[in-house]
Amino acid sequence: MTDFHLDLSPVKEPLGFIKLLEWLFAMFAFASCGGYKGVTTLLISCHGAVNKTITASFSYPFRLNTVVFTPPDPTRCNGTWTDVYLVGNFSSSAQFFVTFGVLIFFYCMMALVFYIGYMHAYRNGSNFPMIDYVFTLCAVFLWLVSTAAWAKALVDIKISTGYHIVEEIPACKIVGSSCAFVSVTSMGSLNVSVVFGLVNMILWGGNAWFVYKETSLHKPNSNSPKSGFYPPTAGI
Repeated sequence: MTDFHLDLSPVKEPLGFIKLLEWLFAMFAFASCGGYKGVTTLLISCHGAVNKTITASFSYPFRLNTVVFTPPDPTRCNGTWTDVYLVGNFSSSAQFFVTFGVLIFFYCMMALVFYIGYMHAYRNGSNFPMIDYVFTLCAVFLWLVSTAAWAKALVDIKISTGYHIVEEIPACKIVGSSCAFVSVTSMGSLNVSVVFGLVNMILWGGNAWFVYKETSLHKPNSNSPKSGFYPPTAGI
């Protein structure tokens, strides 16, 4: 490794500028998902309680099957109310998406430091461009997979915290009891996280071309003889 030489010019080129965008959008992706907190609310009428509000708070990593509703009253509807949990465990998809976003965030930071400090080594016949290119291709694929998995999980989370909850509560089916869905916290930030995942996939796909141009696959071998016109040698 050669000495560090600060040079901001690579950031003005597509190779470095897109990497900066990848760094920013990776942060937006995992932050909009990992920072979410929501509450779903129902209105309950049962034995000894009328129009009581119950809530269930949930957040990342969305292990909904561990989230229980608050009971309607201290008597728990005269013994007819049992603990009610949300349905589903979506932690694997959520954690995959967030963890990959964090790893990409740190990789982009290291890549940017390398670009602005060691670009002379990067472009001087080293193996770093090829490593960067292989990682870029893997990142495109993993952004696609993680975003698709998280998007599917998000659809299921909306179902599990929406008006379908009423159908899963046994106490609501007892004669003299009734349940009504009231609201759930907006999941706009979770929708945005899926959009950021797709944007990241597009950015990495576009950046693959500029990284490829730095590899030996695109650049001609400097040791190979140059083609050209050579005048015939005059005979003696």
